[in-house]
Amino acid sequence: MFIKLSLIVVFFAVFVFVGIKCRGAASDVTGYVLGGRKVGPWLTAFAYGTSYFSAVIFVGYAGQFGWNFGVASTWIGLGNAFIGSLLAWAILGRRTRIMTRFLDSKTMPDFFGRRFASEKIKVASSAITFFFLIPYTASLFNGLSRLFKMAFNVDYAVCVVVMALLTAIYVIVGGYMATAVNDFIQGLVMLAGIVAVVLAVLSQNGGFMKSLALMSEIESPVMKGAYVSFFGPDPLYLLVVVILTSLGTWGLPQMVGKFYAIKNEESIKIGTVISTAFAVVVAGGCYFLGGFGRLFATAESVKAQGFDSIVPNMLSNLGDVLIGVVLILVLSASMSTLSSLVLTSSSTLTLDFIGTIKNKRNTEKGNMLMMRVFVAFFIIVSAAIAIVQAKSRVTFIAQLMGVSWGALSGAFLAPFLYGLYWKKTSRAAVCVSFCFATVVEIVQLFKSLGMIKVSGAFLEFIFRNSLYSGAFCMLAGLAIVPLVSVLTQGSKPENADNMFICYDKKVMVPAREILTEEDK
Repeated sequence: MFIKLSLIVVFFAVFVFVGIKCRGAASDVTGYVLGGRKVGPWLTAFAYGTSYFSAVIFVGYAGQFGWNFGVASTWIGLGNAFIGSLLAWAILGRRTRIMTRFLDSKTMPDFFGRRFASEKIKVASSAITFFFLIPYTASLFNGLSRLFKMAFNVDYAVCVVVMALLTAIYVIVGGYMATAVNDFIQGLVMLAGIVAVVLAVLSQNGGFMKSLALMSEIESPVMKGAYVSFFGPDPLYLLVVVILTSLGTWGLPQMVGKFYAIKNEESIKIGTVISTAFAVVVAGGCYFLGGFGRLFATAESVKAQGFDSIVPNMLSNLGDVLIGVVLILVLSASMSTLSSLVLTSSSTLTLDFIGTIKNKRNTEKGNMLMMRVFVAFFIIVSAAIAIVQAKSRVTFIAQLMGVSWGALSGAFLAPFLYGLYWKKTSRAAVCVSFCFATVVEIVQLFKSLGMIKVSGAFLEFIFRNSLYSGAFCMLAGLAIVPLVSVLTQGSKPENADNMFICYDKKVMVPAREILTEEDK
């Protein structure tokens, strides 16, 4: 108990100290929200990775999908690394940094408003962000309850309150820079922790090969050995999960916002490599570990306690030091994502929603005060929702958490991507994308609650669960936006051509990156 408590006290003390030290970088709105757009590759890459992977993945998704797919769930982690990190940085990173600086936009709704010259689009995207980020934020606390009860026998509400309070301190004081520095520290903990935990857990069954052999003997409805097969017992469902959890990051405001703040071209290149490697280790390690969950749980225990019980069961026999490492690992994953979400939520609500509705520009000091107030507000509300949901098992909250990711990514991914690359993207197409994703996910919510039923093979497939509907919204948006844009060119912003001038600006580059005429 002394070891575990000592680790946690040091953990919290470091983050509060960083928040206080970084307060100088949060003296204005740009500094508070984007770190002055001068954040280097290591901090940006770790901020991206730690915002990506939270306790939801380590405890919830790793257990659930590891149970469903066996060792093949590792593909989800690899998809997160190469689609959600590598391709996201390569396709979105540079263009996001250039255009958002050119438009002087600080948030995703602000980008939509300026790129498509529409205050209504800005307000609508801000409202979608506000509504769906709160339940997503609340879901971060859920993965902590079982682990803390296992380690300390501490009530879940106490854990949530302490975590929320300490996160609020360093985000309110230090803003984005404090979040980025703490994300770097938390990322190092996550890297070391996941490697140690995977090795320790597998050793309980005689190591990797012995564990694999035991997994091959488990029967499945498909065939014997399905849980060690290349694509697992349900390849289509596996593909849906990979799409949602990997491609989905391209449309999440708290993820894309990391590209706004990056310093320069070199930072993009280095950050791409670091972010991808981080995701391979952390996401790959989490899902790989979860793939062996059937060695530590039975169908009866999962039915009685849920998928969230699988990973804690795997860890329950580890030593005190490793249990402490796991707690720090999960706290790191949760707090890093939490800080990113509340900073995104507060800045969006302050700058994009309230500022636009009031139709009056606040002073710099006023915006700073309001953002800090909303940071506290979002943390309090999300913590309260998490406690209520855990204590009462309110079905609505649990289902709303499930549709949050799909609604946000489905609404924003296609408009943001095409907005960066295609001048002919129209305002009407953006509005259709917003409406389509939110309506589909609201239908999914009502269907999950048992309030409505869907009929027909196609609809039953789409609304099988929030993962299927979320992936469908993202892929459909990629087709809807160009199609509607072609049909509604009259609603294309008149100054769209001028916005893309920022990509044509000439800069000097080293000879190793370009072949000049005399070199031929």
